[in-house]
Amino acid sequence: MRNREVLLASSVALTCALLAAGCGQRNKDLAAEAPPPTSIEHEEDVNVIHVDHPERFPVVAAIAHEATSTLNGTCTVNPDVSREIPVVSIASGRVVAVHVRLGDYVKKGQLVMEVQSTDISGAYNQYLKAVNDERLANIQLQRSKILFDKGAIAQSQLEIAQDSEDDARADLVGAEQQLHVLGVDKDHPGETVKVYSPASGFIIQQNVTEAATAGVAYSGSATAFTIADLSHVWIICDVYENQLSTVHLGQSADIRLNAYPDRMLTGTVENIGAILDPAIRTGKVRIQVENPGDLMRVGMFATATLHGRKPETYVAVPAFAVLHLHDRDWVYVPMGDGKFRRVSVQGGNMLPDKMQEITSGLNVGQQVVSNALELQNSSEQ
Repeated sequence: MRNREVLLASSVALTCALLAAGCGQRNKDLAAEAPPPTSIEHEEDVNVIHVDHPERFPVVAAIAHEATSTLNGTCTVNPDVSREIPVVSIASGRVVAVHVRLGDYVKKGQLVMEVQSTDISGAYNQYLKAVNDERLANIQLQRSKILFDKGAIAQSQLEIAQDSEDDARADLVGAEQQLHVLGVDKDHPGETVKVYSPASGFIIQQNVTEAATAGVAYSGSATAFTIADLSHVWIICDVYENQLSTVHLGQSADIRLNAYPDRMLTGTVENIGAILDPAIRTGKVRIQVENPGDLMRVGMFATATLHGRKPETYVAVPAFAVLHLHDRDWVYVPMGDGKFRRVSVQGGNMLPDKMQEITSGLNVGQQVVSNALELQNSSEQ
Protein backbone atom coordinates (compact mmCIF):
# COMPACT_ATOMS: atom_id res chain seq x y z
CA MET A 1 0.00 0.00 0.00
CA ARG A 2 2.80 2.32 0.92
CA ASN A 3 4.59 1.55 -2.36
CA ARG A 4 1.47 2.49 -4.34
CA GLU A 5 1.30 5.91 -2.62
CA VAL A 6 4.97 6.54 -3.37
CA LEU A 7 4.47 5.65 -7.04
CA LEU A 8 1.38 7.90 -7.27
CA ALA A 9 3.22 10.86 -5.78
CA SER A 10 6.14 10.36 -8.17
CA SER A 11 3.77 10.30 -11.15
CA VAL A 12 2.13 13.54 -10.09
CA ALA A 13 5.47 15.24 -9.63
CA LEU A 14 6.68 14.06 -13.02
CA THR A 15 3.50 15.30 -14.72
CA CYS A 16 3.81 18.76 -13.15
CA ALA A 17 7.44 18.97 -14.22
CA LEU A 18 6.54 18.07 -17.80
CA LEU A 19 3.71 20.61 -17.87
CA ALA A 20 5.96 23.35 -16.51
CA ALA A 21 8.60 22.57 -19.09
CA GLY A 22 6.00 22.68 -21.87
CA CYS A 23 4.62 26.04 -20.75
CA GLY A 24 8.08 27.52 -20.58
CA GLN A 25 8.90 26.29 -24.05
CA ARG A 26 5.60 27.73 -25.40
CA ASN A 27 6.28 31.14 -23.85
CA LYS A 28 9.72 31.12 -25.44
CA ASP A 29 8.21 30.31 -28.84
CA LEU A 30 5.62 33.13 -28.55
CA ALA A 31 8.29 35.59 -27.51
CA ALA A 32 10.40 34.57 -30.47
CA GLU A 33 7.48 35.08 -32.88
CA ALA A 34 6.54 38.61 -31.56
CA PRO A 35 8.06 41.62 -33.44
CA PRO A 36 10.95 43.24 -31.63
CA PRO A 37 10.13 46.51 -29.86
CA THR A 38 11.05 49.72 -31.64
CA SER A 39 14.16 51.29 -30.22
CA ILE A 40 14.42 55.07 -30.58
CA GLU A 41 17.76 56.83 -30.27
CA HIS A 42 17.69 60.61 -30.10
CA GLU A 43 20.55 62.44 -31.73
CA GLU A 44 22.03 65.67 -30.45
CA ASP A 45 19.87 67.48 -33.00
CA VAL A 46 16.36 67.50 -31.49
CA ASN A 47 14.87 67.23 -34.98
CA VAL A 48 16.69 63.98 -35.78
CA ILE A 49 15.59 60.61 -34.42
CA HIS A 50 16.96 57.08 -35.00
CA VAL A 51 14.80 53.94 -35.09
CA ASP A 52 15.91 50.29 -35.16
CA HIS A 53 13.14 49.20 -37.52
CA PRO A 54 12.56 52.01 -40.05
CA GLU A 55 10.51 49.66 -42.23
CA ARG A 56 7.62 50.19 -39.84
CA PHE A 57 7.31 53.75 -41.12
CA PRO A 58 6.74 53.74 -44.90
CA VAL A 59 7.68 56.77 -46.94
CA VAL A 60 6.05 58.40 -49.96
CA ALA A 61 7.32 60.85 -52.55
CA ALA A 62 5.97 64.38 -52.73
CA ILE A 63 4.11 65.03 -55.98
CA ALA A 64 3.58 68.16 -58.06
CA HIS A 65 0.32 70.07 -57.73
CA GLU A 66 -0.68 72.97 -59.99
CA ALA A 67 -2.84 75.78 -58.61
CA THR A 68 -3.06 79.56 -58.54
CA SER A 69 -1.23 81.22 -55.68
CA THR A 70 -3.29 82.35 -52.73
CA LEU A 71 -2.72 84.85 -49.95
CA ASN A 72 -4.80 84.93 -46.77
CA GLY A 73 -5.25 88.11 -44.78
CA THR A 74 -7.18 89.19 -41.71
CA CYS A 75 -9.64 91.98 -42.46
CA THR A 76 -12.40 94.16 -41.09
CA VAL A 77 -15.62 95.41 -42.66
CA ASN A 78 -15.74 99.17 -43.24
CA PRO A 79 -18.22 101.50 -44.93
CA ASP A 80 -17.49 102.77 -48.41
CA VAL A 81 -16.57 106.42 -47.76
CA SER A 82 -17.91 107.40 -51.18
CA ARG A 83 -21.32 106.24 -49.92
CA GLU A 84 -21.16 108.15 -46.62
CA ILE A 85 -23.31 111.28 -46.38
CA PRO A 86 -23.22 113.73 -43.44
CA VAL A 87 -26.45 115.19 -42.07
CA VAL A 88 -26.05 118.97 -42.02
CA SER A 89 -28.19 121.74 -40.54
CA ILE A 90 -27.48 125.20 -41.88
CA ALA A 91 -29.11 126.78 -38.83
CA SER A 92 -27.24 127.05 -35.54
CA GLY A 93 -28.78 126.81 -32.11
CA ARG A 94 -30.00 124.14 -29.68
CA VAL A 95 -30.99 120.62 -30.63
CA VAL A 96 -34.42 120.19 -29.11
CA ALA A 97 -35.43 116.81 -30.60
CA VAL A 98 -33.60 113.77 -31.97
CA HIS A 99 -35.81 111.36 -33.89
CA VAL A 100 -33.28 108.67 -34.86
CA ARG A 101 -30.49 106.76 -33.16
CA LEU A 102 -27.14 105.22 -34.01
CA GLY A 103 -27.63 102.08 -36.10
CA ASP A 104 -31.12 103.01 -37.34
CA TYR A 105 -32.05 102.68 -40.96
CA VAL A 106 -33.48 105.93 -42.35
CA LYS A 107 -35.08 106.80 -45.65
CA LYS A 108 -34.41 109.86 -47.75
CA GLY A 109 -36.52 112.77 -46.51
CA GLN A 110 -37.11 111.27 -43.05
CA LEU A 111 -37.03 113.73 -40.12
CA VAL A 112 -33.90 113.14 -38.05
CA MET A 113 -33.73 116.13 -35.66
CA GLU A 114 -35.02 119.61 -34.87
CA VAL A 115 -32.92 122.67 -34.06
CA GLN A 116 -34.18 125.75 -32.24
CA SER A 117 -32.41 128.68 -33.84
CA THR A 118 -32.53 132.47 -33.95
CA ASP A 119 -31.57 132.15 -37.62
CA ILE A 120 -35.25 131.49 -38.33
CA SER A 121 -36.52 134.74 -36.89
CA GLY A 122 -33.74 136.72 -38.57
CA ALA A 123 -34.36 135.14 -41.98
CA TYR A 124 -38.13 135.53 -41.68
CA ASN A 125 -37.77 139.20 -40.67
CA GLN A 126 -35.58 139.78 -43.72
CA TYR A 127 -38.17 138.04 -45.86
CA LEU A 128 -41.01 140.28 -44.59
CA LYS A 129 -38.95 143.39 -45.27
CA ALA A 130 -38.16 142.14 -48.78
CA VAL A 131 -41.90 141.62 -49.38
CA ASN A 132 -42.72 145.17 -48.28
CA ASP A 133 -39.86 146.68 -50.29
CA GLU A 134 -40.88 144.81 -53.40
CA ARG A 135 -44.51 145.90 -53.01
CA LEU A 136 -43.51 149.55 -52.66
CA ALA A 137 -41.07 149.35 -55.58
CA ASN A 138 -43.80 147.83 -57.73
CA ILE A 139 -46.28 150.60 -56.85
CA GLN A 140 -43.70 153.25 -57.71
CA LEU A 141 -42.95 151.52 -61.00
CA GLN A 142 -46.64 151.45 -61.98
CA ARG A 143 -47.01 155.15 -61.07
CA SER A 144 -43.90 156.03 -63.10
CA LYS A 145 -45.30 154.22 -66.13
CA ILE A 146 -48.53 156.24 -65.95
CA LEU A 147 -46.64 159.52 -65.62
CA PHE A 148 -44.30 158.60 -68.44
CA ASP A 149 -47.22 157.79 -70.74
CA LYS A 150 -48.64 161.27 -70.05
CA GLY A 151 -45.25 162.90 -70.60
CA ALA A 152 -44.95 164.07 -66.99
CA ILE A 153 -41.56 162.42 -66.37
CA ALA A 154 -38.52 161.62 -68.43
CA GLN A 155 -37.65 158.12 -69.57
CA SER A 156 -34.62 158.08 -67.23
CA GLN A 157 -36.92 158.35 -64.21
CA LEU A 158 -38.95 155.39 -65.49
CA GLU A 159 -35.76 153.39 -65.88
CA ILE A 160 -34.76 154.24 -62.31
CA ALA A 161 -38.13 153.00 -61.04
CA GLN A 162 -37.77 149.81 -63.09
CA ASP A 163 -34.31 149.24 -61.64
CA SER A 164 -35.61 149.67 -58.08
CA GLU A 165 -38.35 147.13 -58.77
CA ASP A 166 -35.83 144.64 -60.16
CA ASP A 167 -33.58 145.05 -57.10
CA ALA A 168 -36.51 144.62 -54.71
CA ARG A 169 -37.62 141.49 -56.60
CA ALA A 170 -34.09 140.05 -56.37
CA ASP A 171 -33.97 140.72 -52.61
CA LEU A 172 -37.33 139.00 -52.19
CA VAL A 173 -36.21 135.92 -54.12
CA GLY A 174 -33.03 135.80 -52.03
CA ALA A 175 -34.99 135.99 -48.77
CA GLU A 176 -37.30 133.19 -49.91
CA GLN A 177 -34.32 131.05 -50.84
CA GLN A 178 -32.77 131.63 -47.41
CA LEU A 179 -35.93 130.35 -45.74
CA HIS A 180 -35.93 127.35 -48.06
CA VAL A 181 -32.31 126.51 -47.20
CA LEU A 182 -33.14 126.69 -43.50
CA GLY A 183 -36.07 124.38 -44.05
CA VAL A 184 -38.71 126.96 -43.14
CA ASP A 185 -42.08 127.29 -44.84
CA LYS A 186 -42.52 131.00 -45.61
CA ASP A 187 -46.28 130.70 -45.26
CA HIS A 188 -46.16 128.70 -42.00
CA PRO A 189 -42.90 129.49 -40.18
CA GLY A 190 -42.17 127.38 -37.11
CA GLU A 191 -40.00 127.77 -34.05
CA THR A 192 -37.50 125.08 -35.05
CA VAL A 193 -35.55 124.03 -38.09
CA LYS A 194 -36.42 120.51 -39.14
CA VAL A 195 -33.48 118.55 -40.48
CA TYR A 196 -34.27 115.69 -42.87
CA SER A 197 -32.18 112.77 -44.08
CA PRO A 198 -30.47 113.56 -47.40
CA ALA A 199 -30.29 109.88 -48.40
CA SER A 200 -31.34 106.39 -47.40
CA GLY A 201 -28.99 104.24 -45.34
CA PHE A 202 -27.78 103.31 -41.87
CA ILE A 203 -26.69 105.84 -39.28
CA ILE A 204 -23.10 104.86 -38.54
CA GLN A 205 -22.11 107.94 -36.53
CA GLN A 206 -24.04 110.11 -34.09
CA ASN A 207 -22.65 113.09 -32.19
CA VAL A 208 -25.90 114.54 -30.80
CA THR A 209 -28.09 112.95 -28.16
CA GLU A 210 -31.10 113.73 -26.03
CA ALA A 211 -28.71 115.60 -23.75
CA ALA A 212 -28.55 118.26 -26.45
CA THR A 213 -32.05 119.38 -25.37
CA ALA A 214 -30.52 120.52 -22.05
CA GLY A 215 -28.75 123.39 -23.75
CA VAL A 216 -25.95 121.91 -25.82
CA ALA A 217 -25.19 124.33 -28.63
CA TYR A 218 -25.27 123.08 -32.18
CA SER A 219 -23.48 125.12 -34.82
CA GLY A 220 -24.12 123.35 -38.07
CA SER A 221 -21.52 120.63 -37.56
CA ALA A 222 -21.40 118.12 -40.39
CA THR A 223 -20.80 115.29 -37.91
CA ALA A 224 -24.15 115.37 -36.10
CA PHE A 225 -25.09 112.20 -38.00
CA THR A 226 -23.40 110.24 -40.74
CA ILE A 227 -25.49 108.03 -43.01
CA ALA A 228 -23.90 105.22 -45.01
CA ASP A 229 -25.25 103.14 -47.84
CA LEU A 230 -24.03 99.64 -46.90
CA SER A 231 -25.13 97.90 -50.11
CA HIS A 232 -21.40 97.96 -50.95
CA VAL A 233 -18.68 97.87 -48.30
CA TRP A 234 -14.91 97.93 -48.06
CA ILE A 235 -12.96 94.97 -46.71
CA ILE A 236 -9.70 96.37 -45.33
CA CYS A 237 -6.93 93.75 -45.01
CA ASP A 238 -3.48 93.91 -43.43
CA VAL A 239 -0.88 92.40 -45.76
CA TYR A 240 2.74 92.02 -44.66
CA GLU A 241 5.41 93.94 -46.49
CA ASN A 242 7.08 90.86 -48.01
CA GLN A 243 3.73 89.71 -49.48
CA LEU A 244 2.60 92.96 -51.07
CA SER A 245 4.33 92.07 -54.35
CA THR A 246 1.76 89.29 -54.88
CA VAL A 247 -1.19 91.71 -54.63
CA HIS A 248 -2.40 93.69 -57.64
CA LEU A 249 -5.37 95.85 -58.58
CA GLY A 250 -8.33 93.95 -59.98
CA GLN A 251 -7.31 90.75 -58.19
CA SER A 252 -10.22 88.55 -57.13
CA ALA A 253 -10.72 87.69 -53.48
CA ASP A 254 -12.90 85.28 -51.50
CA ILE A 255 -14.30 86.74 -48.30
CA ARG A 256 -15.35 84.65 -45.30
CA LEU A 257 -16.87 86.27 -42.24
CA ASN A 258 -16.12 85.03 -38.74
CA ALA A 259 -19.81 85.49 -37.93
CA TYR A 260 -20.94 83.40 -40.92
CA PRO A 261 -18.17 80.86 -41.66
CA ASP A 262 -20.38 78.94 -44.09
CA ARG A 263 -20.98 81.97 -46.32
CA MET A 264 -18.44 83.05 -48.93
CA LEU A 265 -18.55 86.38 -50.77
CA THR A 266 -16.39 87.59 -53.64
CA GLY A 267 -14.77 90.95 -54.15
CA THR A 268 -12.11 92.82 -56.12
CA VAL A 269 -8.96 94.55 -54.94
CA GLU A 270 -9.61 98.26 -55.47
CA ASN A 271 -6.67 99.91 -53.74
CA ILE A 272 -3.27 99.04 -52.27
CA GLY A 273 -2.20 101.44 -49.54
CA ALA A 274 0.89 103.55 -50.18
CA ILE A 275 1.79 103.81 -46.48
CA LEU A 276 2.90 100.92 -44.26
CA ASP A 277 2.17 100.57 -40.58
CA PRO A 278 5.62 101.22 -39.03
CA ALA A 279 4.90 98.99 -36.03
CA ILE A 280 3.86 95.73 -37.71
CA ARG A 281 5.10 96.43 -41.27
CA THR A 282 1.79 95.84 -43.01
CA GLY A 283 0.01 97.66 -45.80
CA LYS A 284 -3.72 98.20 -46.16
CA VAL A 285 -5.39 96.41 -49.08
CA ARG A 286 -8.93 97.55 -49.88
CA ILE A 287 -11.42 95.12 -51.40
CA GLN A 288 -14.77 96.26 -52.80
CA VAL A 289 -17.54 93.79 -51.97
CA GLU A 290 -21.29 93.76 -52.50
CA ASN A 291 -23.30 93.33 -49.31
CA PRO A 292 -26.43 91.36 -50.17
CA GLY A 293 -29.16 91.74 -47.59
CA ASP A 294 -26.89 93.91 -45.45
CA LEU A 295 -25.24 90.71 -44.23
CA MET A 296 -21.98 92.42 -43.35
CA ARG A 297 -21.94 94.91 -40.52
CA VAL A 298 -19.36 97.60 -39.94
CA GLY A 299 -16.56 96.34 -37.69
CA MET A 300 -16.99 92.61 -38.42
CA PHE A 301 -13.85 90.48 -38.73
CA ALA A 302 -13.27 88.57 -41.94
CA THR A 303 -10.65 86.53 -43.77
CA ALA A 304 -9.78 87.31 -47.37
CA THR A 305 -8.16 84.84 -49.75
CA LEU A 306 -6.51 86.59 -52.69
CA HIS A 307 -6.03 84.52 -55.84
CA GLY A 308 -3.10 84.93 -58.19
CA ARG A 309 -3.35 85.42 -61.93
CA LYS A 310 -1.36 82.42 -63.24
CA PRO A 311 -1.23 78.79 -62.07
CA GLU A 312 1.90 77.81 -60.17
CA THR A 313 3.37 74.43 -59.28
CA TYR A 314 3.29 73.39 -55.64
CA VAL A 315 4.11 70.25 -53.71
CA ALA A 316 1.44 67.89 -52.39
CA VAL A 317 1.79 65.09 -49.82
CA PRO A 318 -0.69 62.90 -47.94
CA ALA A 319 -2.42 64.86 -45.20
CA PHE A 320 -1.20 62.35 -42.57
CA ALA A 321 2.39 63.11 -43.56
CA VAL A 322 2.04 66.61 -42.13
CA LEU A 323 2.51 66.98 -38.37
CA HIS A 324 0.93 70.03 -36.71
CA LEU A 325 3.07 70.83 -33.69
CA HIS A 326 3.53 74.07 -31.76
CA ASP A 327 1.49 76.07 -34.31
CA ARG A 328 3.80 74.93 -37.10
CA ASP A 329 3.72 72.25 -39.80
CA TRP A 330 6.38 69.52 -40.01
CA VAL A 331 7.22 66.45 -42.10
CA TYR A 332 9.70 63.64 -41.41
CA VAL A 333 12.33 63.09 -44.11
CA PRO A 334 14.35 59.83 -44.16
CA MET A 335 18.13 60.24 -43.84
CA GLY A 336 19.16 56.58 -44.15
CA ASP A 337 20.47 54.12 -41.51
CA GLY A 338 17.14 54.37 -39.66
CA LYS A 339 17.39 58.13 -39.15
CA PHE A 340 14.62 60.65 -39.82
CA ARG A 341 14.80 64.44 -39.74
CA ARG A 342 11.85 66.62 -38.80
CA VAL A 343 11.61 69.46 -41.35
CA SER A 344 9.49 72.59 -41.00
CA VAL A 345 7.16 73.27 -43.95
CA GLN A 346 4.40 75.69 -44.82
CA GLY A 347 1.12 73.85 -45.17
CA GLY A 348 -1.44 75.01 -47.70
CA ASN A 349 -4.95 74.06 -48.71
CA MET A 350 -6.46 70.63 -48.24
CA LEU A 351 -6.81 68.76 -51.53
CA PRO A 352 -8.98 65.87 -52.71
CA ASP A 353 -7.99 62.26 -51.91
CA LYS A 354 -6.72 63.23 -48.44
CA MET A 355 -3.80 65.24 -49.81
CA GLN A 356 -2.46 68.55 -48.57
CA GLU A 357 -0.67 71.34 -50.39
CA ILE A 358 2.81 72.35 -49.23
CA THR A 359 3.75 75.88 -50.29
CA SER A 360 7.34 75.90 -49.03
CA GLY A 361 9.94 73.71 -47.33
CA LEU A 362 9.65 70.65 -49.57
CA ASN A 363 10.55 69.75 -53.16
CA VAL A 364 8.77 67.57 -55.69
CA GLY A 365 9.99 63.97 -55.47
CA GLN A 366 11.38 64.33 -51.96
CA GLN A 367 10.38 61.46 -49.69
CA VAL A 368 8.53 61.90 -46.42
CA VAL A 369 7.10 59.55 -43.80
CA SER A 370 3.49 58.80 -44.75
CA ASN A 371 2.26 58.94 -41.13
CA ALA A 372 4.21 61.59 -39.24
CA LEU A 373 2.08 61.37 -36.11
CA GLU A 374 2.81 57.68 -35.62
CA LEU A 375 6.55 58.28 -35.84
CA GLN A 376 6.27 61.27 -33.49
CA ASN A 377 4.35 59.21 -30.92
CA SER A 378 6.92 56.42 -31.12
CA SER A 379 9.76 58.87 -30.51
CA GLU A 380 8.06 60.18 -27.36
CA GLN A 381 7.63 56.74 -25.75
